[in-house]
Amino acid sequence: MTGWRFWAATLAAVLGIGATFALGMWQLGRAHQKEALADAVSTQKRLTPLSQAEFLSGERHSAVYRPVLLRGRWVAEHTVFLDNRQMGGKVGFYVVTPLKLSGSDAAVLVQRGWAPRNFVQREQLPVIETPAGEVEVTGRIAPPPAKLYEFGPAGAGPIRQNLDLTPFAAETRLKLLQDVSVQQTGPASQGLQRDWPEAGAGRGPETNYGYAFQWWALCGLIAILYVWFQFIQPRRQARQV
Repeated sequence: MTGWRFWAATLAAVLGIGATFALGMWQLGRAHQKEALADAVSTQKRLTPLSQAEFLSGERHSAVYRPVLLRGRWVAEHTVFLDNRQMGGKVGFYVVTPLKLSGSDAAVLVQRGWAPRNFVQREQLPVIETPAGEVEVTGRIAPPPAKLYEFGPAGAGPIRQNLDLTPFAAETRLKLLQDVSVQQTGPASQGLQRDWPEAGAGRGPETNYGYAFQWWALCGLIAILYVWFQFIQPRRQARQV
């Protein structure tokens, strides 16, 4: 029983049990992270809207997903159409425009909404309305727009796959806040839909709990098979002899 095969099987079992147990714990941690994120988002959404003064004072850093009320002027010439974005199961553009904040030289990138794409004339931009003059924008503080995989170099036209705020600020010569953006909320208007997905939307924590159970079940199976083939079965065979 103490030959090389026994020790090889023991090593394989230890590695298998350790790996599957660790993977189960990792999935459990992912589930807890998703639950914590959902709780944080829910808490922020229930708070009163952050004022523009509070937003500019730096409180925005700890207020992601909190409602905010801003006033300013659209810098329409720097509107960007982020490609391959989905809303309601359809693929189109996220339309983003810098908002020059009133009473300040700062600007913030506003994710104004989603617009459909013309897949026949792919360079044609959707028709959207961008009011002139001072506007009031109701939204929620959000991270900068998520990045998708890009096959080629970053574009520089109105249609882009991704938008990095640091070079975009240099390109536009705006004092653009680079740590956050704002997702405009409210009913559809100006040719834009605003049914934004919730933060962390997708597979919920239940999926990770299921994966954790599967890994731990495999962990237990490895342990049972090891004990059976290395201890129980050899003893039963020895008794029969």
